[in-house]
Amino acid sequence: MRLASLFTKKSPPLLGLDISSTSVKLLELSRQGEGYRVEAYAAEPLPPNSVVEKNITDVEAVGEAVRRAVKRSGSRTKNAAVAVAGSSVITKIITMPATLSEEEIESQIELEADQYIPYSLEEVNLDFEVLGPSEDNPDTLDILLAASRSENVDSRVAAVELGGLNAKVVDIEAYTLENAFPLIAPQIPGGSDDKTIAIVDIGATMTTLSVLHDGKIIYTRDQVFGGKQLTEEIQRRYGLSYEEAGMAKRQGGLPDNYVPEVLDPFKDAMAQQVSRSLQFFFSSSHHNAVSHIVLAGGSASIPGVDELIEERIGTSTSIANPFTNMALASRIKAQALSNDAPALMITCGLALRSFD
Repeated sequence: MRLASLFTKKSPPLLGLDISSTSVKLLELSRQGEGYRVEAYAAEPLPPNSVVEKNITDVEAVGEAVRRAVKRSGSRTKNAAVAVAGSSVITKIITMPATLSEEEIESQIELEADQYIPYSLEEVNLDFEVLGPSEDNPDTLDILLAASRSENVDSRVAAVELGGLNAKVVDIEAYTLENAFPLIAPQIPGGSDDKTIAIVDIGATMTTLSVLHDGKIIYTRDQVFGGKQLTEEIQRRYGLSYEEAGMAKRQGGLPDNYVPEVLDPFKDAMAQQVSRSLQFFFSSSHHNAVSHIVLAGGSASIPGVDELIEERIGTSTSIANPFTNMALASRIKAQALSNDAPALMITCGLALRSFD
């Protein structure tokens, strides 16, 4: 077992690098007054099946895409922050006496870790973060323990290094989302203080529901559903290759029956998926409603999907755009960034690790 830097404090600057099932997305931010400025951005497609359900299956292909993304972005920064999926991480809050130093906490965790982790300790990377005094007992500290099987961490680190970067931080997707949440909180009607907000990230193959209360993650769940289903339907219906279908989905030019016969049914399926994800959350918690739904991920860019979900579920819904109040460096293409914005929440959360 070695203590991995799942939460490492580090020195700036860092590239946020999100490795999803279809692309590698890279982002570099700098501080500008109270806000941020986008210094570099790139997205590179991945070959099919090089990442399956958030696990890297072809490290070389992902490393190549990282290298291309770095080159395209023009960034000279060599250190990166990446994230592992919540489904591959075990997190647990444990308590310890408030009198212990960080070193004593670390030794204590190394001694007791096998109580909390269902894998052999040789197979895991482990880290902890002190959250602060326990609510019900100020003499003890709440400590967040996070463990991921080493292969999940190692494959990401290897891909980053093949791409010519150093993986300085390995984070957890849910916490990167929490990190990026303050960027979109001002866009939520009536603000987010004391409210329960659902962020539904609909990627290519996975949909992740993350629920935050008062800005902190309280629930997260992955389900297999995503924009790839729409691409495959376009491919089947119109006799295109997978790549052509993906282009047509983004750029248009499909026959007149596309919207009523292909796109509208997919939007219905998205609304159903959001509703089903929320039902899982309600049945496993004491909450029976959320104040607002934020749509993220590539499929959130489909026109009108926010209005449809708002109408079906009866909860105000918006599209995530973490860049609304950011300045852009001159080399950043504003339109491309704006189109990809909903899919960049995790990338943003990682890039913000530069300022911890």
